[in-house]
Amino acid sequence: MTTLMREWRFLDKLHRPALAALLGLAAFNACAGLAPDPAEHREAVVQVYGARTMGVKGIFGIHTWIAVKPTGAPSYTVYEIIGWRLRWSDSALVVRERQPDAPWFGAPVELYADKRGPGVDELIRRIDKAVHEYPYSRTYTLWPGPNSNTFTAWIARQVPELEVDLPATAVGKDYMGSTVLSAAPSGSGFQVTLAGLLGFAAGPVDGFELNVLGLNFGVNHSGIKLPLVGRLALPHFGAETKH
Repeated sequence: MTTLMREWRFLDKLHRPALAALLGLAAFNACAGLAPDPAEHREAVVQVYGARTMGVKGIFGIHTWIAVKPTGAPSYTVYEIIGWRLRWSDSALVVRERQPDAPWFGAPVELYADKRGPGVDELIRRIDKAVHEYPYSRTYTLWPGPNSNTFTAWIARQVPELEVDLPATAVGKDYMGSTVLSAAPSGSGFQVTLAGLLGFAAGPVDGFELNVLGLNFGVNHSGIKLPLVGRLALPHFGAETKH
């Protein structure tokens, strides 16, 4: 029995990364077409993505990540937090080259921020610095955080020029440890939060948000933010026709 348990634990450590690799290969041709091809676009690019998580968790929340491509780089570097890595590593932080707009375990991706061109290389340097200063890389809690969305919001607070507009389903974005008053998840405005469980935020990017037990309710220029749903887009009214 002891031998069987050891073998099971070993296989358990292997199956998730192996599954991720297989799904990554299968999804390569199913990319959303949101990331400019480095072979055709030399300009610097920073993008923030998210997709529903696996299983029942996906009903409530998403996994988010940050992708960067410096000027002339041949590929994208993706920064993200993957909780299950803590089963065999002392850090949940993952920095790797991968296609940033590929489906996440079969789930289609959404784009939450997109910066390109002059000045973006400096943003990339600041992002990389902030990534390596992230204080929760050795711990992971699905709810209320710290998790992958806590990480993305942490970077956005350090680099507010990204103007990241995360949806209500980015559970964990409001987690700030013992800090009560901070910038809102986008890095603009302000936020009051009690361990990510209760609070509110207001700012030009985030709009107004109310957080109750990690569930987010809010409204901003991009739509109405609701738990489970994520975001309901507001109707767009074009310019009036002149007669």
